[in-house]
Amino acid sequence: MTEQELRNAMTAHGDTVYRLALCRLQNAADAEDVYQDVFLRLLEQRTAGWDGGHLKAWLIRTTLNRCADLGRSRRRQGGTLSLEEVPDLARPVDDQSAELWDAVARLPEKLRTAVHLFYGEGYESGEIGVLLGVPAATVRSRLSRARVELRNLLGGFDDGESVSQIDGRHPYTRRAE
Repeated sequence: MTEQELRNAMTAHGDTVYRLALCRLQNAADAEDVYQDVFLRLLEQRTAGWDGGHLKAWLIRTTLNRCADLGRSRRRQGGTLSLEEVPDLARPVDDQSAELWDAVARLPEKLRTAVHLFYGEGYESGEIGVLLGVPAATVRSRLSRARVELRNLLGGFDDGESVSQIDGRHPYTRRAE
């Protein structure tokens, strides 16, 4: 890979790599380390013939792998920093979004990653499944569980009702009408 191709990749996909690392690790310094490692690894790759989709998928998969490596290392060493140390550029602009993403940050890692890739990066469940190495149905289950957790964290229905009790349907099923 040439230096110019690397710069182009960093410009096009650097935010995605950083946000995903931050989502996974919940630590700005670690996310910056992962960002640097991922792009250093990309520099060593032979990328001739890669299209934009392949490059982005490689970057996401490499980011996830590097986060897992770093997470294992951190668990052995102990200690992490709070999300308060996250730079302002990574924080949502409005208070409502900030509250939502703060709640997402409290989700278990597998749910948090699925939410980030689906809502933050715009991937479909099948694509996320390929990136994570799990079936698409598992991704959909994680997203469903994440929505329930977020509803609980954000004070969803106060009187204990669920969406299905309100309108008689499961909240996430798609019905042909």
